[in-house]
Amino acid sequence: MILNLILLLLVSITSGVHGDARSAIANVRSVNITGDIIFTEVDGGLQVSGIITHLEPGKYGFHVHELGNIATCIDTGAHYNPDDTNHGGRNHTVRHVGDLGNIVVNDTGIAVLDFVDSVIALRGRNNILGRAVVIHEEEDDLGLGGDEGSLSTGNAGGRAACATIGILSPAGPWNAATTVIPSLTVLFLLVLLCITQIFQTIY
Repeated sequence: MILNLILLLLVSITSGVHGDARSAIANVRSVNITGDIIFTEVDGGLQVSGIITHLEPGKYGFHVHELGNIATCIDTGAHYNPDDTNHGGRNHTVRHVGDLGNIVVNDTGIAVLDFVDSVIALRGRNNILGRAVVIHEEEDDLGLGGDEGSLSTGNAGGRAACATIGILSPAGPWNAATTVIPSLTVLFLLVLLCITQIFQTIY
């Protein structure tokens, strides 16, 4: 009996930690620039994948901004930066949460996105759901330009296109907490049951 309870306890812990993976989508639709960007929970962070079309070949700053208001791309506010740090590159230790570097557009006007970012998330403090992605008009210098603009925006210029990040799946309610919280309740009850069984066996 005790062994069965312990096994049940382990199953509860495993299911509570992992839960169902969440995914979100940003549909970029401007006069000339179109594309779809998908954010999916994976081990190590969020998988960012998608295709952006109708841009001139080159590199363009790509960030998550703090607001989801896309009446105009200016209305999306600044880079999402809850820790009030300097701007940086996606793989830099010091960066905004929303700093995702540059997209690279090939000679046919297409940019393919396919990377995992360990900072942005779809839950918790770094949750980007309801915020906006912005594609800028210039290359992001990743905070290495040596001036104030570089440390705040990467000197990436104006805003060429933007899109609100919305729920893709699952379709059900997204609670603020993860599935770990209800599992902790089950965990506590199972521990009490195990202790009770041990005392009954001994005495």
